[in-house]
Amino acid sequence: MTLQIHAIPVLSDNYAWLLHDTGTNTTAVVDPGDANTMEQAIEAQGGRLDLILLTHHHHDHTGGTQALRERYRARVVGPASERDRMPPLDTALEDGDTIAVGDSVARVIATPGHTRGHICYYFSDPPALFCGDTLFSLGCGRLFEGTAAQLFASLRRFDDLPPETLVCCGHEYTLGNAAFARHVDPDNAALRARSDAVRRLRQTGQPTVPSTLAQERATNPFLRAADAQTLGRQRAEKDNF
Repeated sequence: MTLQIHAIPVLSDNYAWLLHDTGTNTTAVVDPGDANTMEQAIEAQGGRLDLILLTHHHHDHTGGTQALRERYRARVVGPASERDRMPPLDTALEDGDTIAVGDSVARVIATPGHTRGHICYYFSDPPALFCGDTLFSLGCGRLFEGTAAQLFASLRRFDDLPPETLVCCGHEYTLGNAAFARHVDPDNAALRARSDAVRRLRQTGQPTVPSTLAQERATNPFLRAADAQTLGRQRAEKDNF
């Protein structure tokens, strides 16, 4: 295992992710919404940035990209179908492509729903899913551009990933998501226990991510939705909760 993963809080409630492949001393960031915060984290890691991975075009995930590219001469990769709506890409990625961070290789998974061209990155060692705004801890992204059917199908793309997979999402939304999850699934004992644990973490200012796919499969109402209609109904209710 050579890939080190660090959650970096940026902006008001976003997370960017700093990745370091120790075998090759290669460093990457995922969704750098703010350049200044990420520069501090990069300098603390050794002052090297080789690659910027973007999941979708929203500015809170891409806002620091150009400044980081210019300072560190880093390459930028992201979804081909959103390349006209984000900073210039050195490599435009499609579903099933791979991208290497040193010796660590990620598989690109297309996950439309939150945006039309959203992608996620899955590394197998350690198993880690960088899922932007598709899947959250105890939640999922709003349907800004896609449909409930698209998002349901996107979440099913994670079904073959191992239960220990780290869910490295783009926001600290877990406490609010827990309240809604308990509203729609009040008899779920695992959810009650997790909700209590989340509350304790936030009371002491600690992050609630990454979670694991095992935790999400047991407690996340959107990942547990039986069909697209159920997911769409829950997402609409959550929007006004």
